[in-house]
Amino acid sequence: MILAQLRRSAVAVVLFTLVFGFLYALSGTGVAQLLFAHQADGSLSAYGSTLIGQNWATVRCPGHPLGSCVFHGRPDDTGPYAANPKTHTPGGDNPLVADGVKGESGATNLGPRSKTLLKDTRALVAYWHALGVDPTPDLVTTSGSGLDPDITPEDAIVQIPMVAKATGISPARLRGLIAKETSGPQLGFLGSSTIDVLALNEALAKLR
Repeated sequence: MILAQLRRSAVAVVLFTLVFGFLYALSGTGVAQLLFAHQADGSLSAYGSTLIGQNWATVRCPGHPLGSCVFHGRPDDTGPYAANPKTHTPGGDNPLVADGVKGESGATNLGPRSKTLLKDTRALVAYWHALGVDPTPDLVTTSGSGLDPDITPEDAIVQIPMVAKATGISPARLRGLIAKETSGPQLGFLGSSTIDVLALNEALAKLR
């Protein structure tokens, strides 16, 4: 009797180990690879993560202002929101370390009547005008998370004069690149069209 119970227990342990320890995990991996291969394989490339915004304002562009030879994302780590070790300002686009300062994510929570928000927005408008760009509202306001990797096609299009001047690539080719890298709304109707800035700049690097 005891041996029979032990045998049943041993069989149950082996069976549940195979089903939930191996088959369940392998089936989950298989579904992830089939439906979400990019996310399952990881988002990192040589330039960063496609799921987290990058700070492009410090990219060296020989003969041109810093950051003028690439497309930018939202200003979560640009201008007034950039990491600053002197003031212990963490910056938005690097959740680990930015300019020697530990990063963090989160919105500024500045209201529409905030004088700080007005000052920061004016500073960003001046920053873009110095680069020859007439910015969209997205390019002078931060995202809710501070880690947004995407911009709209309109955000990219207004940057074409800056990128064309710094790279020598014609505006027509840059427009074609933007169209190619644009993803439509999720399921065809949720949200709006977006562009991953990292993917766009990687494609731009191939053109150059």
